[in-house]
Amino acid sequence: MKKMEEKILSEATVLPGGVLKVGSFLNQQIDTVFLKEIGAEIARLFEDSGATKILTVEASGIAVAVAAGMAMELPVVFAKKNMTSNMTGDVYSAGIYSFTHRVEKDIMVSKEYLPEGEKILIVDDFLAHGSALTGLIDIVKQAKCEVVGCCAVIEKGFQNGGANLRNRGYRLESLAIIDEMTDVSIIFREDGFTSLI
Repeated sequence: MKKMEEKILSEATVLPGGVLKVGSFLNQQIDTVFLKEIGAEIARLFEDSGATKILTVEASGIAVAVAAGMAMELPVVFAKKNMTSNMTGDVYSAGIYSFTHRVEKDIMVSKEYLPEGEKILIVDDFLAHGSALTGLIDIVKQAKCEVVGCCAVIEKGFQNGGANLRNRGYRLESLAIIDEMTDVSIIFREDGFTSLI
């Protein structure tokens, strides 16, 4: 998605430690007009997937998943990072590691929202090492559902998450794949476009 690359170049900031800050449009302040375009692009990419439900993890993945769900007219389920008083009954859970927050967490989904046989599209805002997507895949397997695809808005192609998922046979689409990132430049995979930031 060329527009995603342009948005990253015009608004993102590279922080120390290889962190890409996109808080101005994606995961703190949300550009709702652009979010609608993101949802439409995910719907286009996965229109042939047969998905019956979209799954993501709180918190930053929710907005993107809802935009995709609205475009595809599908319900969205999100895994919670903490057991809350309104989670009743049994849950599916998986451990994930957040490299941004440097903590390991269990994510969980109430079993009632993932009945057996659903066809699940997994959507998230970022893909780096792949821990969140791997955890969500684990939950889908526990529920005896089928992963029909995975989508990340931004993939850090220089880290191993995307390659690992593709090597395992999962269909993975990313709206922008960054192959190289420094504090002065970003190189995207599709066209080798480089820009000083």
